[in-house]
Amino acid sequence: MNDGKDWYAWHSPYADEGSPLARRLRLVQHHVATWLDERPGKPASVVSMCAGQGRDILDVLASRPDATRAEVTLIEWDPRNVAAARARAATQNLDTVTVIQADAGDLASYRQAAPADLVIMAGVLGNISDADAHATINALPQLCAADATVIWTRTRRAPDLTPRIRTWLADAGFAEQAFHAPDGVLFSVGVHRFAGTTEQLDTNGKIFKFIA
Repeated sequence: MNDGKDWYAWHSPYADEGSPLARRLRLVQHHVATWLDERPGKPASVVSMCAGQGRDILDVLASRPDATRAEVTLIEWDPRNVAAARARAATQNLDTVTVIQADAGDLASYRQAAPADLVIMAGVLGNISDADAHATINALPQLCAADATVIWTRTRRAPDLTPRIRTWLADAGFAEQAFHAPDGVLFSVGVHRFAGTTEQLDTNGKIFKFIA
């Protein structure tokens, strides 16, 4: 996967706490923390798709005394982001985090991580074609354990795909728990709960290619 975009530099706006990217991150982190709070003491498996530097899950875990109950797999293609995520996890003593350098568009990359209790898709659906977004949502039952939660993001830049995404999720067996579309910014954050049956992982499947 090589779309020519510098995905390491893409993280720079996080340094500005008022930036839309930083605001979106805080919202995703809020839902990750809430999800952990709702299942106190239970083991938790997490997979982050196109994880970047892993801030959405790593920073949440670093603030919690129960971080070790979460087995986390970050799947990221850019080697610089992989190195940054691994360093971040090591600095925060998050021994149950595994960072894999792989193409998150290949279902084979999830062989050791699926099915998961929490699937994070931040920055994915806005950087792939509409057809691939639909295919990715249809593949989620292969990645989700029973009663799993999916946290996703998507720009609402015209033409706004989020209404169709929410419909596709419902069609794939997911019940909406939250949808945020803040005024003054284009990002949105959705939270859906899997109410269907986990499907066998097709390790030969390809679900998306980045086009950003």
